[in-house]
Amino acid sequence: MKKKRGQALVEFIIILPVLIMLFFGAVDFGRIILRKNELESLTSDVVTLYKEGRSYDDLETFLKENNKNNTLTVTNKDNEYIEFELKSEVDFITPGLEKILGEPYNITVSRVIYYD
Repeated sequence: MKKKRGQALVEFIIILPVLIMLFFGAVDFGRIILRKNELESLTSDVVTLYKEGRSYDDLETFLKENNKNNTLTVTNKDNEYIEFELKSEVDFITPGLEKILGEPYNITVSRVIYYD
């Protein structure tokens, strides 16, 4: 009976790091998806504010009020369209995941408005 208990403990100790890595990996991917959804919403808000006639400084102020880790790039392409690009970074809590995906992980969301 003691051998089976000891064997179960050894197996649990071998499997525990894998389970912990899977748990933290799921948490990190959840954080990435959440951050991307937040950026999608903020980008839509920025485009709406621009369509209302707000200046670039007003858009920057709006983003700083909502989250300080965003970078906004507005590009005017040959007076055909304007591209709004919002970038953010996510740091991982899972050890080793930064070697696979890169540290920090960059998320980019963009919207394009065509001139009428």
